[in-house]
Amino acid sequence: MKPAVITPEAAAATERARFDAELFRRMANSDREAFAQLYDRFARPLYATALRILGNAAEAEDIVQDVFLALWEKAGDFESGRGTAFAWAVTLTRNRAIDRFRLRQRRSELLNKTTAEDAGTRPYGSGRHSADELVLKERAGAVRAAVDALPAEQQVAVELAFFSGLTQQEIADKLSEPLGTVKARIRRGLLRLRDILGGRHD
Repeated sequence: MKPAVITPEAAAATERARFDAELFRRMANSDREAFAQLYDRFARPLYATALRILGNAAEAEDIVQDVFLALWEKAGDFESGRGTAFAWAVTLTRNRAIDRFRLRQRRSELLNKTTAEDAGTRPYGSGRHSADELVLKERAGAVRAAVDALPAEQQVAVELAFFSGLTQQEIADKLSEPLGTVKARIRRGLLRLRDILGGRHD
């Protein structure tokens, strides 16, 4: 029986996998140079993977940054016998991008269900002075624009909490997210709204 012929391509792939596994071993020991090398090797293909799923450059960049943070934190969990480091990174990127895409879909569905009253655009009573009505509408529009400027995750959490009147636990259940994550998103969203609206003097 003839020994299996190893092609140059297969040999190169094996060498890449071995080198990547060594980078993970070094990263598990807090080697920042190894992390920098891994970033140079993986960043472009991981970004392409996220961009293909999301179709949004900014969101794809966010996903890649999150993935590299996870790779750094979980480097010690990597086991070469279960697959290559690159395959693990791609799977992690794909899963996070799909989760982000699904969150975007849920956000769109929730916004479509939001009534005009929930969104703060309910028509004011006919007896209100027209000038006051214009001021109130302007304020509502400014708040709406500020909320729209929030990152997607924060926007959904803030809208559900303040426009739809859900409790934080109800929001966590609705979005299938941990309660602590929802609380953090609302807090960050409110801080960002304060910064956005802080320059207004009405």
